[in-house]
Amino acid sequence: MTISTSIPKLPEPPTFATIAEERRDRKQRLAAAFRLFSRYSFDEGIAGHITARDPEYRDCFWVNPFGMHFGQMRVRDLILVNDRGEVVEGNKPVNAAAFAIHSQIHAARPDIIAAAHAHSLYGKSWSSLGRLLDPLTQDACAFYEDHSLFDDYTGVVLDPAEGRRIAHTLGQNKAIILKNHGLLTVGETVDEAAWWFITMDRSCQAQLMAEAAGKPCAIDPERASIARSQVGSHHIGWFSFQPLYDRIVQQEPDLLDD
Repeated sequence: MTISTSIPKLPEPPTFATIAEERRDRKQRLAAAFRLFSRYSFDEGIAGHITARDPEYRDCFWVNPFGMHFGQMRVRDLILVNDRGEVVEGNKPVNAAAFAIHSQIHAARPDIIAAAHAHSLYGKSWSSLGRLLDPLTQDACAFYEDHSLFDDYTGVVLDPAEGRRIAHTLGQNKAIILKNHGLLTVGETVDEAAWWFITMDRSCQAQLMAEAAGKPCAIDPERASIARSQVGSHHIGWFSFQPLYDRIVQQEPDLLDD
């Protein structure tokens, strides 16, 4: 018997015939990401937000309304916010911190479609140390030399000028650790941004546990770079989200209600 060692071709992100189809898909992915964040207990009261740039009005983004639980999010609940912080579609308010941070990240990074931020337990715990993640595991290597540290906590981010500072520190990376605050990730798709947040929080958990148990051994720089190229690409970020999306839609189909 011959055993194949070739890697099968991975599925590709979908393409769309119309802007309306693309908008619907982004909003469905965004609602699903909130449901998943609730499953992972990333919600913390009124804190946290995920945004998706509109495919037609690129200076506007879809976001969760202020004060709504992640676990209740449906497509029809999402609101569209412009670059002045005005709600242009929907009848619920926007979180001022969501606008201050995400508007500046979307403006600074025209290459990204989505950004995710939440006050997850392990993310905010790790952020209090004021350190970047080490390449302790294969999964953590996705962030090797591809995440930043914003080490100047000044309180709740309500001023867009502070959002610009965060965007500047993020640079071209896929993620940033906000000291004493939490994590923020970005992606070329909603799927990618959401997946990076999920796996980054778990990488924070893994490093916290490893350091509590002893002195962990880091992966050497050359091999960490190789692993990043294997597990940290835009495509892998998108693909890693697909099983989670399929499962949450099957279990909670009301999230697609528009």
